[in-house]
Amino acid sequence: MAKNAAEVIAFAKANKILFYDFRFTDIKGAWHHVSYHVDSVDETTLKGLPFDGSSIPAWQPIHKSDMQLIPDPTSIFLDPFTADPTLVVFCDVWDIYKNQAYEKCPRSIAKNAVKYLKDSGIGDTVYFGPENEFFIFDGLKVRDAINIQYYELESSEGIWNSHTDLPGSINTGHRPGTKGGYFPVAPVDSQVDLRADIVKTLHKIGMETFVVHHEVAQAQGEIGVKFGTLIEAADNVQKLKYVVKNVAHKWGKTATFMPKPLYGDNGNGMHCHQSIWKDGKNLFAGNGYQGLSELALNYTGGVLKHGKTVAAFTNASTNSYKRLLPGFEAPAILAYSAQNRSACARIPFVSGEKAKRVEFRFPDSSANPYLAFAALLMAGLDGIQNKIDPGPPREEDLFELSLDEIREKGIQQMPHTLREAVEHMLAGKEIFKKGDVFTEEFIQTYKAYKFETEIWPWEGRPHPFEFLTTYSC
Repeated sequence: MAKNAAEVIAFAKANKILFYDFRFTDIKGAWHHVSYHVDSVDETTLKGLPFDGSSIPAWQPIHKSDMQLIPDPTSIFLDPFTADPTLVVFCDVWDIYKNQAYEKCPRSIAKNAVKYLKDSGIGDTVYFGPENEFFIFDGLKVRDAINIQYYELESSEGIWNSHTDLPGSINTGHRPGTKGGYFPVAPVDSQVDLRADIVKTLHKIGMETFVVHHEVAQAQGEIGVKFGTLIEAADNVQKLKYVVKNVAHKWGKTATFMPKPLYGDNGNGMHCHQSIWKDGKNLFAGNGYQGLSELALNYTGGVLKHGKTVAAFTNASTNSYKRLLPGFEAPAILAYSAQNRSACARIPFVSGEKAKRVEFRFPDSSANPYLAFAALLMAGLDGIQNKIDPGPPREEDLFELSLDEIREKGIQQMPHTLREAVEHMLAGKEIFKKGDVFTEEFIQTYKAYKFETEIWPWEGRPHPFEFLTTYSC
């Protein structure tokens, strides 16, 4: 929409904007914002805005808290939810003490990864096409106390409501059931109009969508968003989450991208389609397996080899590893194949060289998209630089293999816990530090943040299932 600060100001005037809303992303992937009245914003303001970095988790200490937000003029969109006309502007974070892009700013890290790609001479553009699945529930109750660990999700689509009287309506009996939600029509699919509202809102803010459907699990959906460059794709994940959650809120419901909210049903993934281009040519197209180039196969080999290391960023929550279990279409086996959805890397059937790509199916939306995409790119580039062979493709149903068979075939698996993933990340961190894309300070901060906010708290809490298995010991 805009190329510079002057065009942002002109756009704001043309659209009678009353507020500017400047947004940035923290380490976890959460969006933060600060608003300015239109009268207080000019071209100088758009060169940098001060904020307190010590109030953002795992960022600055109190005695070095002053930081700057650097607005990106190319990223603006009109907020579809505010009462007053509001212009949203994506921002990067600037470190005034080192006079450089902040090394803990995820969007800046992602830009570093793109720069590293260009500097390597391998390519000049990398495209990502994330597929973010989500649930829309009727409500959530949670309690976390010294003597109780409890959650309860509610949905009119839930099979558990087959025998209940639903408030304000009859019990129609039309439900997808466990693992029965893929592509049913209404009334089994109860969220047709809600998803349509999400799609219309996405188009209002300039996002292009294609496939729109109910997903496999109860109360689960997916909306396909057009691929983009690494930064565009990560920005779009932030916008998609914002729109889905707020439209659901408007409908009196609650949306989540949590990887595994329902026990026994499919979880939410963020499958990532990827390809590298140079001078307008898709470098993933070739004469190898399924029409891939040697470069694409080496890229795939790099991601598979470093899959356990990458997982700390692509599967970034303790809940992520409850999704990566056999039987729920969430691949945990680090192998590749054509069309085989049980492999971590899938080569989609496409027509034409421009569409050639590799889809990595293990990431989920608890990941910070900037960090996840940057980590995948760095692992893939390492594969290209070191000509890593991905091994033979696996055409069999990998979900049917026993653990002994997996070991016999020499196939690696994804980590089983977030702790394991973070420990692998620390051991293999050198691939991320190339070109100062991820700095040592950021890696250590990320490790500490994950242990302090998720791993240790999760490990220290009794689980209700443990009372069924252990209470009578």
